[in-house]
Amino acid sequence: MTHIEEALDELQRVLEPTAGDARAWTAPAGPPEQRMEWTCWETAAHIAHDLAAYAGQLAARPEDCYLPFDLVVRPGTPPREVLRVIRASGGMLTSTLATAGPEVRAYHWGPCDPTGFEAMGVAEAMLHTYDITQGLGVPWTPPARSATYVIERLFPDAPAGDPAEVLLWCTGRGELPGHKRVTAWVWQAVREG
Repeated sequence: MTHIEEALDELQRVLEPTAGDARAWTAPAGPPEQRMEWTCWETAAHIAHDLAAYAGQLAARPEDCYLPFDLVVRPGTPPREVLRVIRASGGMLTSTLATAGPEVRAYHWGPCDPTGFEAMGVAEAMLHTYDITQGLGVPWTPPARSATYVIERLFPDAPAGDPAEVLLWCTGRGELPGHKRVTAWVWQAVREG
């Protein structure tokens, strides 16, 4: 099982029980003290969009730009169906990763390899699942295995600590004892060499 598949299984496991309550998904995503501009529904649609976009980048392999397309989830789509769109987009990324050799590069603020795209896909799924669960009032943090994978690939200078806490801290979503709160961040998907 790939890291993307694990992340999508976890996303599904956590969010599916809430997917029957469309009204709840209109709440802003994120914790009460740090609400996002997006609703939980919009955040889920964003996950689907990014997974499809990463698959498109890897398939087309542009060297200097993002492909000019967006995935649009139709307004009014029930949350359960949005979760299916996420699964479909994740399947496209998984399939694209399976056929992309390690030498492949595609643009993401520079030449990014397949491991970078996979780690970004896992990050999008786990971080935004966290945002959605916070908006829905469901206690959850990213699993250690997924968090570790994202930290090691995208945040190589991150401090040691509990992987979920470190990942949330790296992305401005939490506190980490002994460290100032992160207010601006960028992950390192592009690697030289």
